[in-house]
Amino acid sequence: QVQLVESGGGLVQAGGSLSLSCAASGSIFRVNAMGWYRQAPGKQRELVAFITSGGSTNYADSVKGRFTISRDNSKNAVYLQMNSLKPEDTGVYYCNAVLQSTGATHIQYHWGQGTQVTVSS
Repeated sequence: QVQLVESGGGLVQAGGSLSLSCAASGSIFRVNAMGWYRQAPGKQRELVAFITSGGSTNYADSVKGRFTISRDNSKNAVYLQMNSLKPEDTGVYYCNAVLQSTGATHIQYHWGQGTQVTVSS
């Protein structure tokens, strides 16, 4: 069984910074891409950023230049540094990992439990 455990988040004023961490654990054979999604109240979950196992990154236009995603392959961990936060960044942030479990023949998508980020104006 695979688990994704997130940490970080919280309440911050506009212009401030927060960092999120997520580590995957369990019977993991290989982790491909890892990323962060967010869901604001009344809205669909959207991609914030993802990073491949080789380190290539992709960001939503709304966070480019403000957020930085990184990962530690030795720890199966992914991080999100969020700077210059805006009220519209408020939402529940979910960690995502595309990985192959030990003994599995295909990759699967796994999600963290979500962590709240609130940016006050």
